[in-house]
Amino acid sequence: MSEPTIFELSRPGRRGVEMPACDVPSRPAAQLLPAGLIAEAPPALPEVAERDVVMHFTRLSRANFSVDTHFYPLGSCTMKYNPKVNEAIAALAGFAEAHPYAADLAPGLVEALAELSEALCEITGMAVVSLQPAAGAHGELASLLVARAYFASRGEKRKIALVPDSAHGTNPASCALAGLEVQTVKSGANGLLSLRDLERHLSGDVAVMMITNPNTLGLFEKEIAEIARELHEAGALLYLDGANMNAILGVARPGDFGADLMHLNLHKTFGTPHGGGGPGAGPIAVTAALAPFLPAPVFSRDASGEAFLDFNRPQSIGRVRTFYGNVGILIRAAAYIRALGPRGLRDVARYAVLNANYLRARLAEKYPAAMAGACMHEFVATGEPFAAHGVKTLDIAKRLIDYGIHPPTIYFPLIVHEALMVEPTETESKETLDRFVEVMLKIADEAEKSPELLKSAPNTTEFSHFDEVAAARKPRLTWQPPAAG
Repeated sequence: MSEPTIFELSRPGRRGVEMPACDVPSRPAAQLLPAGLIAEAPPALPEVAERDVVMHFTRLSRANFSVDTHFYPLGSCTMKYNPKVNEAIAALAGFAEAHPYAADLAPGLVEALAELSEALCEITGMAVVSLQPAAGAHGELASLLVARAYFASRGEKRKIALVPDSAHGTNPASCALAGLEVQTVKSGANGLLSLRDLERHLSGDVAVMMITNPNTLGLFEKEIAEIARELHEAGALLYLDGANMNAILGVARPGDFGADLMHLNLHKTFGTPHGGGGPGAGPIAVTAALAPFLPAPVFSRDASGEAFLDFNRPQSIGRVRTFYGNVGILIRAAAYIRALGPRGLRDVARYAVLNANYLRARLAEKYPAAMAGACMHEFVATGEPFAAHGVKTLDIAKRLIDYGIHPPTIYFPLIVHEALMVEPTETESKETLDRFVEVMLKIADEAEKSPELLKSAPNTTEFSHFDEVAAARKPRLTWQPPAAG
């Protein structure tokens, strides 16, 4: 019987096989590195016993906040629970041990990623997906490069990108990296994009408008179809920042309301790990007209239905990442989609919206929402009422740490004064939400009666009230040995 393929090793009941040793002759460092990079003496690393190291990192881990240890209502970032079964599936040998340069030789892996691509097409209402980008912002840049290639193929030299004043900060940054000139479109008093201001900016030079829907105020852009129509009449494209897909999953599809291209944050919408510096995944999805320009290769199928990697894409912008994407994260997302199915994905959005509106209503008396009416998966409140007591939103956020709750996003979006942005996600129980309400109301009472508790917070941690500005401007990036004596 022939040896099992790498992918077959991941199937139940199969045991891994011992791989042959790689016989690579060693070479002295002097032959591998320039002389100036070779150390003259060993580094001055501390001599520490294993027991001390274990205790040190265990204590550090207990001081950390994570989605597995604390409530994490981080608005705009969707810090929700990551199902552990997905971790186990991604760790199967056929996925974890496949060499990146040989992925196309593992039919099961190619099939799994092709199925993920097709699922994302169905979920977004788009025609073709690229799994290559390594993060949401990376997906933004890749999409804008696709848009540039599309216009270049038509002989058009459009140079302007429109961005709402409530946009994620990565949007204008991505536009600038793609060589586009950014113009800001204002929001109306209701927190939604102003059609009148959009019309004022439209011209033959506009290439794309980037919009988040629901937007960063947690509101659905009700005129999104009209926005798409006006952009298309001007020959421009509508780009959807897919950061908030968690709110409309299985309910509304960007392709159906006029989006031409978009990215997806798999950590926000499909339960994959988030944070820790990556690596992540930010697939992009486009309409059929833009598909020829996607990064190559893309996962496709031949006439018999067999999945394969399609390299034959002469108009492609080329690779935007080594290999075919971050396979470990992609497999986690594929498992999440498979486990939930269409009805389960729709429930994700329903419960995310329900939980956010529950918190918004219960906190409204002390923490009024920036915009009236129901929200989607998140809402933006304001800490402005506490200014009379000398308390800022930052103080409220830090006081939450004393109660074992991670602070929500603050001071964003920029168009809300003293913004406090809360997203409970669909994975939290009512008991957790009720405790959060209890703590927030207690902090409101403290702000009015004992504001010094907030101004000195956090009061229960080893370190307290850092100078964030100094930490950002003067970071200490290297280990320094303790002073002698």
